[in-house]
Amino acid sequence: MSASALSSACAPAHFGDITLAGADILGISAQLLTNVTETSLGDFRYTQPTVQLTNASFCNVTVTYTHPGQGDRISVEAWLPLTNWNNRYQAVGGGGWIAGRSYISYVNMYGALADGFATSSTDAGLYPVGSPEAAPWATVSPGNPNLYNLNNMASVSLNDQAILSKAIIKQFYGSGPEYSYWSGCSQGGRQGLMLAQRYPDAYDGISAGAPAINWSEFIQAIQWPQQVMNELGYYPFPCELDALTAAAVTACDGLDGIEDGIIGEPVACLKEFDPFSKVGTTIQCAQTNSSMAITQAAAVVANATWNGMTTAGGKQTWFGILPGTDITGSSILAPGASPVAATTCNATACVGTPMIIGPEWIKFFVARDAELDLQNITRKDWDRLAHLSLSMYNSMVGSNDPDLSLFRERGGKIVSFHGLADIIIPPQGSEHYYKAVEAEVGNMDEFYRYYEVPGLAHCYGGNGGRPDSLFAQLRLWVENGTLPESSPHKITNKQGTTENRILCPYPQKAIYDPSCGQTGNADCFSCAVVSEL
Repeated sequence: MSASALSSACAPAHFGDITLAGADILGISAQLLTNVTETSLGDFRYTQPTVQLTNASFCNVTVTYTHPGQGDRISVEAWLPLTNWNNRYQAVGGGGWIAGRSYISYVNMYGALADGFATSSTDAGLYPVGSPEAAPWATVSPGNPNLYNLNNMASVSLNDQAILSKAIIKQFYGSGPEYSYWSGCSQGGRQGLMLAQRYPDAYDGISAGAPAINWSEFIQAIQWPQQVMNELGYYPFPCELDALTAAAVTACDGLDGIEDGIIGEPVACLKEFDPFSKVGTTIQCAQTNSSMAITQAAAVVANATWNGMTTAGGKQTWFGILPGTDITGSSILAPGASPVAATTCNATACVGTPMIIGPEWIKFFVARDAELDLQNITRKDWDRLAHLSLSMYNSMVGSNDPDLSLFRERGGKIVSFHGLADIIIPPQGSEHYYKAVEAEVGNMDEFYRYYEVPGLAHCYGGNGGRPDSLFAQLRLWVENGTLPESSPHKITNKQGTTENRILCPYPQKAIYDPSCGQTGNADCFSCAVVSEL
């Protein structure tokens, strides 16, 4: 169809035949937007580079619907380019408590339009739309979680989005998309893997970064460093924890064969560096504007943060945020991201500063007590809450089912990545899931590639760059059968210089050839499987 014909089709009546099984359509709006110019930043596109959308015209179709009897109200927003449509559809995910239809979602959607895709996002019925807090929608009454809202966020709205978006596209262009893709990180990464698990026909290719799978474990573990500080009754100055992080980098930087200021083998660093060895070391502290000695309590907090959540009996129940990661927020972080071991200080003392998402999960959904004082719960209480988090909610929002056989059999492909300096979600959770899928399904080269990214923080940020070629590699895999191998990667070394590297599909690692003599030359690296350090 011509641009003028598509312009005329951008009217609510043109989409009046759209239906969704199990739902009632409450309303459809259609708005023509013209001469739209926006920059889509690569930081929010994760596996795609920055791109400029220039003087674009598109039809914004928003379908609002409800599942009768559930009291929900969900909107799917689709953007349909009037010119240069590539016959493909790219859906985008959310982050934190946000399912979509937020600033980051829209940045992604502008990028999708610039690349010729029709695109869409859903709010999952979580109001107000784009709120970073769960409090407005988490309960139907005090002590009663809104499980319909949680279930919509976890899975139901995701399949609804795919069905409605494809119907909108077909109605608008006269034919559906030839290929459909999902792109997201964090919550968006979890959404992508949930789609592969429960709705294997929804997308042909899924890009899932730093996925918030293993939800019941990691979401509670976000609060773990704060719990340790509460038990100690001491909240370290950021300078103490930063000094321990710097010491870990010094001790472990060379484990990957290159000293560049980035710990390339942070799991091995857990055995290589003992934070207690630095107790009593004198440091200069910016918070006190004086010198001080690193305390035993600070070493306890760092050790607990790195090694992960444990029971009162010492059993590890989830992984930790790895050494070399900014756990205090003292360095430049991704905007809106919060460090797990943050404290707020004056010149003499500090208090804990927890992330909002962990406490909200524990209070509204697990304990079902919005007034719960997390600062004063015992380890026994903590262990009980951690157990309940898993037993009550894993089947709903865990998103860690390893049986991807249906997705593989229908030809779907997954490209996933996780920054080894992630400040929120432990990368070992992604590795654990990959191994579980391999054990359950096997033949990973047929459909699943996972990349660990040294130095990368949560989705973006840190000294390790984003894997911004992976989405293009995913498309080649889906459409041409080209298996993704190494992927370009840039890091910023300790001198502040940008160096070119490669990322390798797990379990391979990027191996540097010292005889090459150029750590900034990607040609000096190759992919190989190496034994555990």
